Amino acid sequence: MARIRKAVFPVAGLGTRFLPATKTVPKEMLPIVDRPLIQYAVDEAIEAGCDTLIFVTNRYKHSVADYFDKAYELEQKLEKSGKFEQLELVRNVLPPHVRAVFVTQAEALGLGHAVLCAKPIVGDEPFAVLLPDDLIWNGRQGSGGPGALKQMADEAEASGASIIAVQDVPREQTGSYGIVATEDFSGRSGRITRIVEKPKPADAPSNLAVVGRYVLDGSIFGLLETTTPGAGGEIQLTDAIATLLMHSPVQAYRFQGTRFDCGTHLGLIEATIRYALDHESLSDAARGMMQNALSELGVVDLD
Repeated sequence: MARIRKAVFPVAGLGTRFLPATKTVPKEMLPIVDRPLIQYAVDEAIEAGCDTLIFVTNRYKHSVADYFDKAYELEQKLEKSGKFEQLELVRNVLPPHVRAVFVTQAEALGLGHAVLCAKPIVGDEPFAVLLPDDLIWNGRQGSGGPGALKQMADEAEASGASIIAVQDVPREQTGSYGIVATEDFSGRSGRITRIVEKPKPADAPSNLAVVGRYVLDGSIFGLLETTTPGAGGEIQLTDAIATLLMHSPVQAYRFQGTRFDCGTHLGLIEATIRYALDHESLSDAARGMMQNALSELGVVDLD
């Protein structure tokens, strides 16, 4: 498979779990320490070699586009005030060689439909899909290992297969995920033979759960166009992948790193704590504050 250059970010959801905050602030813009959630996914895509970022949004979400656009007035004020460090932060949200493209999903018809909306920009080449809710951390900032998508892009380039990120989940949680069956699983990957959307624990073919990273062959678009809508009238990406299995190799990839489910309150809190403890200038203070808080609750040591 050719190296991926394009990444799709489905960000049209309403984020109802985080109401009332998400009444005005998209969940992708909720901060993890000092950067919005979407920035971490974007950085991961750029590290993997992507230079075209496609955001599938709805007609009401403007702040994601505003974030990646130039802020002339703010930049002028920072420059005049001599705040050059903050100026660089604002200017470097995206590197100069990377472009952002915004596509509107007119109706909320499922993840598969959101991905299909990106077809005019992606064409027939392989591409990535990243769900920003899934924040994947792989070691200390600046000194950790490669991001999950780079690991997957390397695997796709070497194997020629589409790659889907998976992680082991407790069997009682299979009803919350797409679950895959595999053969010849060795090291970190194995060929997928079956994919089932949210099976009951007794019916799950494994406990390998699909999480929000995909490297897909461009032929998936033709399959999405003919995928029958399922429950709620939504077009499921999982259904199209199930058909893709019949025509092309698709591998499950157990990535190296820790996933935080930032689509939940606890996941967002856990990610914030982890990134605060890893932050270059905040880690010592954050650790001290947490130790004090736990001490007040009767917990003697953070360790």
